[in-house]
Formats: sequence, C-alpha cells, structure tokens
Amino acid sequence: MRLVAAMFKHETNTFSPVPTPLERFNPSFANAARDAYRGTNTPLGGYIAQAEALGAEVRVPVAAEAWPSGKVDAAAFETLANAILEAVDRGCEAVLLDLHGAMVGERFDDGEGELLRRIRELKPGIPIAVALDFHTNLTEQMVANSTAIVGYKTYPHVDMRETGEQVGRIVLDMLAGKCKPVMRWGNRPMIPHIMRQATEDEPMRALIAEARRLEAGKVLAATVFAGFPHADIHDAGLSAVAIADGDAQAAEAARDRLLDLAWENRAGFVYRGQSLADAIKRAAAAADKPGRGPVVMLDHCDNCGSGGTQDDMTVIAAVLRAGLKDVAIFSVADPQAVAALVAAGVGRRATVDLGGKRDMPSIGVKGKPLKVEGTVRAVTDGEFIIRGPMYTGVRVGMGLTAVLDTGTAEIVVTERNHEPWDLGCLRSVGIEPTDKRFVLLKSRVHWRAGFKPIAKAVVDLAGQGVTTSDYSILDFKKLRRPIYPLDPVPA
Repeated sequence: MRLVAAMFKHETNTFSPVPTPLERFNPSFANAARDAYRGTNTPLGGYIAQAEALGAEVRVPVAAEAWPSGKVDAAAFETLANAILEAVDRGCEAVLLDLHGAMVGERFDDGEGELLRRIRELKPGIPIAVALDFHTNLTEQMVANSTAIVGYKTYPHVDMRETGEQVGRIVLDMLAGKCKPVMRWGNRPMIPHIMRQATEDEPMRALIAEARRLEAGKVLAATVFAGFPHADIHDAGLSAVAIADGDAQAAEAARDRLLDLAWENRAGFVYRGQSLADAIKRAAAAADKPGRGPVVMLDHCDNCGSGGTQDDMTVIAAVLRAGLKDVAIFSVADPQAVAALVAAGVGRRATVDLGGKRDMPSIGVKGKPLKVEGTVRAVTDGEFIIRGPMYTGVRVGMGLTAVLDTGTAEIVVTERNHEPWDLGCLRSVGIEPTDKRFVLLKSRVHWRAGFKPIAKAVVDLAGQGVTTSDYSILDFKKLRRPIYPLDPVPA
C-alpha cells in the first residue's frame, strides 16, 4: 500500500498585520519531514505510525505549519500545495492530511478547500482523510472534496495524534472493505468567543461529551468545530460534521444534535471581561492569598497563537506601573530589541525600546514601544523540545532569545512568535515558573496545557490587539449576517 501523508497548516487572522511568507512555515520536506514528526503528538505523527504498523509505504512530501498571522502569501500557498499534489500525482492508494481548517490566502478565502479541490481534480476517486483543528471554519468545499473529516476534541489541543489516527482508521478501513463512510455537515449563525471555547469549561464541555457519546453509538466520528472568529470569511463560526457507516440518516441526526445543543447554549459562548486596572488589582489580591504557585495573568488580546503581533505593550506597561514584583513575562516578539540585548551582553545593563514595532491598522492602533531598562540575564538560541501534553516531542524555535530583568520582572524577548503552552518556554531560558509570584503570558487558552497545573489563580488582562474579544472594533465585511452575538438572531 502506498500512502501520502502531509501537513500544511495555518490559522489566518485576516485582521492581523503580520505577513505569512513561505519562511514563516519553516517547511521540511520528504525524509526530513517524516523524521521530524514521527512519534510526535500530531495528526501527522499518527498517520506515520498507522502506515508503518501496516507495513505501507508512506511518503511525506512536506510538513509545514506557520504561527497564526495575516493572509498566506500566494507564492507560499502554491509552493506547499504543489509539493503535496506532486506526491499524489506519483501514485498512492490514499491521502492523509494534517490541515488546520482556517487558512485564508491572498487568492482564496478557503485555503484547505482549494487544496482539497485540486487533489480531487487530480485524482477523482482517491480516498482523502483530513484531520482538522478545533478552530476550523468548515466549508462545503472542504467536505465535498474529502472522504472523512475529524477534528480535535480538546482545547488546548492535546488529542492531535488521536485525531489523525481516528480519521486515518476510517479511510484505511474503507480501503479494506470494512466500512462505507457517509459524511454530513452543517453550521449555525454564531461565532463563539475564543475565551469561551475551552473544552474543559461549559458550554463546550457538554458539546464534546455529546460528540463522544455519539461516537460510542452509531457514528464513526462526530466533531463540533468552535470556529475561528478572527477570519473575516463567509463561513466563519461554529459547525459540526458527522460520519456514519453507510447510514446518511445517522450522520445527519448526529450533526443536528450537536448543532442544536450549541445553539441552545449560545449565550454561554459570549465572553465578558473587566477593566485592565481592576484585573491587575484582582491579580495582586490573589497573590496575597494562601497557596503555592504563581498567579497567571493573560494578555489575551495580543496572542500570537491567534494572529496577534505579540509586541503590544499595553498590558506589560500597566503591570510594571502597578509595581507587581517577581513577575515572569512571556514574551515580546521583537528582533530589534533582541539584537540590542545580545549586543549589550549577559550580565550587562541595557535600555531598549521594547515592542510596539507593528501598527495594527485594522483596529486603528499605532505601535508604541515601551522604554525598558534592566540587566540582561540570559541569551539562548531559543530552541527546546516540548515535553508537555500539547505537541509533545516537537522541537520548536523561538529564534534568538534574551531575558531582560527590570528588577521586578523578567521579560523574555524573542526573534520569532511563540505561544506559551509549555513550561519549556521559560525553563529553556533559565526561569523556573513555579518559583514566580506572577507569570504574565500572551495567551488565551493554550497556556492551560502546561501552566494550569502550577497556577495558583488565573486573571484575564484585557489590553489591545487583533485577537481582541471585543467584536465591535472588528470590521467584518464578508462574514455571513445576521450572526450571533454581532446581530439579533431569531431563535
């Protein structure tokens, strides 16, 4: 058996000013791609394991994933898509894809749908398995050109490999004559706030439990996608897909059950925060209470894991002004500041204009650096292997990385974007997070994968950025309307 397995992933924030050229994907090809992801907690890792267990020949033409940012450059899309198409054209019995589900390109609003359309056009009858992210904005084009689609059931995403193995099993069983997958999908007019999408919290927790209950019954797979609301495309928002063995009615019933449950609980998907000043006071009070571990503070409006610039200084400046002590901050993505800190040298004093290098025209914000003085505590290459439950085993690179100690806060400054979901982001630069009084993270939900077990308390800090939960400042032009909670929608 010959199989093609590939990864091509990007979550596109159409409001983000951060460009997405080919180099942002840091792609690996052929044997290097296969070796980099073998044994990892990713859908691609699951596909490779399945193929090798079957004794099948598995070709991995490309593994490419970029941090969320603005629209994918047309040239980057063509390069990576063509690598997959060329491998499929060489001949195979099935295609196993590790995609995201919210990719928007310069030429295509539905990046995954366009890739799948091209594969189906090239090889009309070939089985195609697709593992998708929890934040997929599902489209008719994706479904029409796939054999089976399954999405993550966890946020933070700790079941990525499991998802790949589940959808891969459906397609491989079909090839073996063991099942006849029938897939049905649909959506509801709602865009849940990211901050209300965590799968261990209600109302998403109940939806995931229902999907698992359905899978224990008549359906092969049932997925609810929370959707990615910061992509201004027609189909952004919550959706569901179900697969049954030769039974269209069972697939339709499972899909409808998930969509109806989500709609009934739509008010629970709306996030409401508090003022930045009040939140900082709450964090300070929480630190004074008995208990071990740091108070985790979330600069959630500037989360690179959803397309933020990761250099807005609004929240960091407020925390420093408030006089909070013993704070670890991860991170400010600022190559210029890193270069200045490296030039100063470890153990030396340095003053830098930190962050604020990118304007955010979609929300009318000009970048505003913050002058910060301190001692350079560390300089590293920014590489470490993830040991926590999310992306386990994957080597990541933050680029050249420095730590600036202001006396009250240790600020990690990186060349590249990286969201803090693993304790290694701090430990790799010599900061032990469990020893800190406060840990300030530019994250929304993924931080829970590594940091929740050590957190004494958690406080959301609303600053500014293109990952804001305030939809009123986002100018949606293509999104289907009316849609909840932007508009009144009849029950």
